[in-house]
Order: sequence, then C-alpha cells, then structure tokens
Amino acid sequence: MSNKLNNETSPYLLQHSDNPVNWYPWCDEAFERAKNEDKPIFLSIGYSTCHWCHVMAHESFESVETADILNKHFVSIKVDREERPDIDSVYMSVCQAFTGNGGWPMSIFMTWDKKPFFAGTYFPVNSRYGMPGFADLLNAIAEKWQSNRAALLTSADNIIAHLKSSNADKISTPSEKLTENAVKFFESSFDSVYGGFGSAPKFPTPHNLLFLMLYSHRNNNANALEMAEKTLLQMRKGGIFDHIGCGFSRYSTDRYYLAPHFEKMLYDNALLIIAYAAAYSLTRKALYLDTAEKTAEYILREMTSREGGFFSAQDADSDGVEGKFYTFSYDEILAVLGNEKGRQFAQVFDITPQGNFEGVNIPNLLKSGDLTSNFKVELQKLCDYRKKRAPLHLDDKILASWNSLMIAALSVLYRVSHNELYLQTAQKAQAFIENKLCSGVQLYTSYRDGKRSEKGFLDDYAFYTAALIELYNSTLDKTYLDKAEHFCEEAIKRFYDNENGGFYLCESDSSELFMNPKETYDGALPSGNSVMAYDLVRLYQLTEKERYNELAKNQLAFMSAQAQEYPSGYSMFLTAKLIYDVPPEHITAVTNDNSELTKFKKRLPLLANISAVSESKKYPLLNGRTTFYVCRNNNCMPPSNNL
Repeated sequence: MSNKLNNETSPYLLQHSDNPVNWYPWCDEAFERAKNEDKPIFLSIGYSTCHWCHVMAHESFESVETADILNKHFVSIKVDREERPDIDSVYMSVCQAFTGNGGWPMSIFMTWDKKPFFAGTYFPVNSRYGMPGFADLLNAIAEKWQSNRAALLTSADNIIAHLKSSNADKISTPSEKLTENAVKFFESSFDSVYGGFGSAPKFPTPHNLLFLMLYSHRNNNANALEMAEKTLLQMRKGGIFDHIGCGFSRYSTDRYYLAPHFEKMLYDNALLIIAYAAAYSLTRKALYLDTAEKTAEYILREMTSREGGFFSAQDADSDGVEGKFYTFSYDEILAVLGNEKGRQFAQVFDITPQGNFEGVNIPNLLKSGDLTSNFKVELQKLCDYRKKRAPLHLDDKILASWNSLMIAALSVLYRVSHNELYLQTAQKAQAFIENKLCSGVQLYTSYRDGKRSEKGFLDDYAFYTAALIELYNSTLDKTYLDKAEHFCEEAIKRFYDNENGGFYLCESDSSELFMNPKETYDGALPSGNSVMAYDLVRLYQLTEKERYNELAKNQLAFMSAQAQEYPSGYSMFLTAKLIYDVPPEHITAVTNDNSELTKFKKRLPLLANISAVSESKKYPLLNGRTTFYVCRNNNCMPPSNNL
C-alpha cells in the first residue's frame, strides 16, 4: 500500500509512504478535501532520525486499525519539521500552549483553515501513565467534531488569540546588565560536579558556552571560563561523545553526560566544533583542538556528500532499538580486540560484564578520566565492526541553514588548526549552496535527490550570511564579504519588520499560517534574530558602513527587550552585544608581497576585524615591508612590521 507521500523527497515523509494511513504532504489538496468532506485535519510533524517518531509510527501509523480511524474521520498530513520550519514553529507554539511542553512527534488537530483546537506530542497506542491511547483520542475528537464542534472552534479561536497576544513585540527599557544577569543565571544553575546547567536532560547548547568564554575574556572572569571548560571536558569524556567514531549525540539523558539520546545532528556538531576551537584559542589546551578535529573528522567521513554538501542527521535507532549501533557487550569487546587488548580497552572505557547502560555498555572516560591512552588501532577495529553489525539510517537531505553552520565551523577550525583541508571543505560546501540551494539572492531551505524546496526562511539567510563572514575572516577574500552583504540585505528586504523591529521567520507575502513568528529565543539552535544581530554587528565592524551600525543598534535594542526576563536564553544575541559593546581589534595588513600576505593568513586571530589592502596614502608601508595597523578599544597603535 502507498499513499500520497511516495513522490516526496524528504526521508521522513518517505519513511511513512507505505503506511496504511492515507497521508498527504502539506498541500492545498489536503485542505480542500477536508473542507469538502467536512473533516478535521490531523497534522503530524517530526523528522527522520527522531526516536519517538519511530515509536509512534510503529505503534499507530503502521496499524491498520488505527489507520482505519484516521482515514474514516480525518484528513492526515505529514510534515518534516526541517523542511518546513515555519509550520513547525507555529504549531510548536500551539503545542506548548496546550500542554506546557513540546517535542516530536508533534500531533496537532485543526480545522481545514489551519486553526488548531487540540495538540500534544507522542501518544501511546494504549492509555498509560495518564496519557490517552491514540485510538481512543481519535474517536473522542471525531465524536466531538460531530456533536459539539462549537466547543472545538472556540478552543481554536482562544488559542490563536492567546498566541497572537504572546507573539506581540515586547517594548521595555533594556537593562544595561543583561550580560551580567545571564552569567548570574548560569552560575545559579551550573552543575559544578558534572558540568552543564540544570538537571537532566542536558543539551550541549554550545552558544551558551561561547558566550561564557567571550564574557570571561572580555571581563577577566575566571568563573565564566571555568563553567564552560568543565562542561566541555565532561562532554568530551562522556558517552555523549562517540569515542569509537567521533562526533556528538544530540543530548544527554542524565546529568553525567553518560547516556545520550543517540541521534547525531549536523547543527550540534557544527556549533561544538566552534566551541571547542574557541576554548583552544583561549587556553591552548590541546584536548580542545583534538576534540574539534575529531568531530570534523566524523563530519568529513560520515556526513559529507560527494558534491560537497553536508547531510542532516544520523538516527538513534538500529534494527528498531535505540542506541544499538553505539553500544557493546563486554564479550563483544574481547571478541573484536582479543583478550589482552580488550581488557585494557574495557578498563579505560568503562566496559563491564554487567554493562553501564541497560545491560550494555556505552564507551566513556568518565570513570577513568584517561584522555591520553592511545587505542587508535582498537578504535578503528571497533568502528569497522559496528558498521557491519547494525545499519544506521542517514537523513541525507541537505539544509542551507545547517550547512551554513558547518561552513562557519570549519572556517573557524581552520583558523586555529591551520589545516587547509577544513577551509577547502568549507569552500566546497559554500559552492554547493551557491549551485544547488540558491538562485541569485533567493535561498532555498533544503535539497535532496536533485530537488530543492520551494522557498527559504530567515534562518537560511542569517546563517548563510554568518558562514560567508567566517569564510572572509579565514581567507580575506573580499568576494565572500561582498556576498555576505548581499544576502544580509536580502534578509532585511524579505523579513525585517520596519515598524516594530526584528525579523519575521517567513516573508510576509508567503506566510500561509495564522501568524508569522519572530523567533528570538536561543534553543538547541541560535534563533534567526540572534544570528542577524551577530551578522549586522560584524558587517558594521568589517565594512564600517553606518547603515549596518544603525541596523545593528536597532536589532540589539529589539533583542534586549525580548531578553529581559530570561537573558541566559538569548546567549547568541548576548555574544553579538558583547562584540558590539567592546569591538575586537581591527587589523589592517598592508602588503605588496603575496608571500608575506600568505604568512599573515596563517596567523589570523579567531575573533578580529581584519582587512588586507595594498599600500596607499592612508596606509603606507613601514620600512618597505608588510605593515600592520592595529586598533583596539578606540585606540590605534603605531604601525608595525611585527603583528
């Protein structure tokens, strides 16, 4: 049996193309049918590497009995949240308003004119733990649709009114102590024993760590750096880091960073590369560079297409079991490595006969703390073994925003490692975006199997602009800076709210939902508005154009108002604010000697505003040699031949 998903390109939608549920993709046909047949819509939102999406699919969407109820009483729509972040954002707000929390799979019940009247996340096949069984819920909603539809429509009107009110722009006098208040919150929630913040689950949120590191550097605050370092070290030792094949999982289910939710996301690994590279830049501790490079090694080996784009994610499940790909029994380790080496490996990586996680073992260094042992041969043997043992699903769609993050990450890593491979990989990925996900200055969200999505969103433009800025910072090739300006201007044209400030997620003339959100909160990913603040600040400092200064000030003021109540939830914006308030040093390199310029490029600072120019009246050479003009803290140093 097949449904209307079999011609889609999204791996998530294709996973459901053989369900007995008569799924539709998000399309006019589905809404027209619901209207003509007088049926409510069941909207299911998820992504292809989502464990609980798989569980609900196996329990309910593959069930003929459940499918019969859905097909009889509802029109069912499947959406890949990564392809349609606008739909995901709006209905996630609905879900959180109804339930107090959110997540995937997301289950929305709504009218054919897209008004939601009930929402939740995962529903079990049978009632348990106070949760209704999915079939029971479907029957109850179908009955109420016929007997008391007015109550459902009133619920829809109330939730829409509430969300529109909540989405209204906040107006307040920004506190001058936003950054200090954020640091105080991080201090109050910091887990000094195991790193990270709060209790389980613990997400990496590398942008929080970047903010703390920059704050520490700007304010000589040792505690902020200690919080970041403790967290980075604990994650590197824990099971959230894949010690066999490298790269990081999405989050830790416990406070120790031992047991992860095993799926690996491109965006987490990109942001973590930046965080570890920044930590190395600040401390010169080799472990941080090693972690960043091992993560990049994983991306280049497992997550990079032949054309140069980066894939989206790897699944948590193998053969229907979460974590099966990543876990080992004690006997397996001995069988693969031999008794002597196997026992040595097991002692270091916490592998025991009884297991450290649900009867099996997650390799980790939390107990041994041994970050110096050399098991290179053994790790490769285990890596080869597990590939043959259990297949791992790859979501091979290529997303403009997440690819942009990885381009930025590899550009940053190049500046601290001087490994040309990272820069070349970043440049190839940028060319991929230009060729496959771009038409002039129009960006598209996703690409797979020779097809691209119909439109792009704020995050695509914001993150791509940031990627181009980082490529410029790594090459001093003004072509990248010019492109960054072009795409930033396009973001302003398409998404900026000229009346109230801030950027909408969708272009105003293409939004088809009951609201067009302005996402400002930094969750697992920095928000598009936070990244736009960063882009505008960096473009002003790099180009010295007053237009970007005015836009940056306006965006910082808008975001400051949003961040008043919970500043630590806006760490990427606060990073932009720190950079604006205390600009990095500005370095102008003047040379007529390409070989000298090449040497200079090998020494580019991680965070600075840099330009390379030829000799002029404004910038004459000193002693006829390459000359550096350095300005910091509103003071310019005398020109020097020595950087």
